[in-house]
Amino acid sequence: MSDEKRVVDSNSDDFERTQELALRPKTLKEFVGQKRVANQLDLLLSAARNRNSPADHVLLSGPPGLGKTTLAMIIASEMNAPIRITSGPAIQHAGDLASILSSLVEGEILFLDEIHRMSRPAEELLYLAMEDFRVDVIVGKGAGATAIPLELPHFTLVGATTRSGLLPSPLRDRFGFTAQLDFYEDNELSVIVKRSAALMGIEISEEAITELGSRSRGTPRVANRLLRRVRDYAQVHANGKVGIKEAMAALEMYEVDAIGLDRLDLEVLETLVKRFNGGPVGISTLAMAIGEEVETIESLAEPFLVRMGFISRTPRGRIATPSGYEHLGLKAPIGSTGQLDFFDTPASDA
Repeated sequence: MSDEKRVVDSNSDDFERTQELALRPKTLKEFVGQKRVANQLDLLLSAARNRNSPADHVLLSGPPGLGKTTLAMIIASEMNAPIRITSGPAIQHAGDLASILSSLVEGEILFLDEIHRMSRPAEELLYLAMEDFRVDVIVGKGAGATAIPLELPHFTLVGATTRSGLLPSPLRDRFGFTAQLDFYEDNELSVIVKRSAALMGIEISEEAITELGSRSRGTPRVANRLLRRVRDYAQVHANGKVGIKEAMAALEMYEVDAIGLDRLDLEVLETLVKRFNGGPVGISTLAMAIGEEVETIESLAEPFLVRMGFISRTPRGRIATPSGYEHLGLKAPIGSTGQLDFFDTPASDA
């Protein structure tokens, strides 16, 4: 199940993507939350502008929906530079990357989403491009093959990843600045909801704004998506005005509980508790029992469940914590601690 469908399936995906793009802040001053990262980026970009040179390469790491793409666009805006957007899965051959790099202009921003999913040959080509701003083009085959160096304009690579641990060290080391994005506080999400509602022309009460902020899983993308669903409900049932009553009714309809857990989150937690007696259970076994991909659970459900203290990741597998049992209205077995072990083996069934 893709991130686009976690709250609701819609026939207006293209319209919503366009609308979501319009809600993105254009400058660091407009950007809400991530104060530490925003201040660090502001210093980096200001120094680059003062030197009249491209900014250093930037790696943005964190769970989906926290603003990595938005920050890449802000970097381009702050540097008054064009931006080229692509993704790791789209670059399966070194030639694909060489073609993109050779067409860049001086100072351009290359945003590479899901950089951890790029092929190994392309990664190795990127090392040289990031450090020396050149690539070696191989001409011919076999013993007669010749490497011709191709000089590149100075560009800024902005990489985004939800799995920074999968990046090889030589690639991570070539980034001049690495930003780890954190989940947002409820009050920050309320500010985002209020701003988005104003841009979308939605009449919404302060109580409804606060409720949406508290159920947005610490994620701006979720906050904006919930706002659109609440807007839809209000347009049909309340003349377009969103009060706390309309917000609560819409959130209940879309199966978003009081702290923001949705159907997938609850299914993961309930399966772990009820079918596997709280664990430990391997992530692939858990995914198979739910009928989802391992990556879907690891990237969409698990970060928030771990953050809320409902499950723990251990070398033996995933374990439900007493807090997880309590959230489901159940009593944890005697002796259950769900203690977090940092020596994690993410995809193991051990």
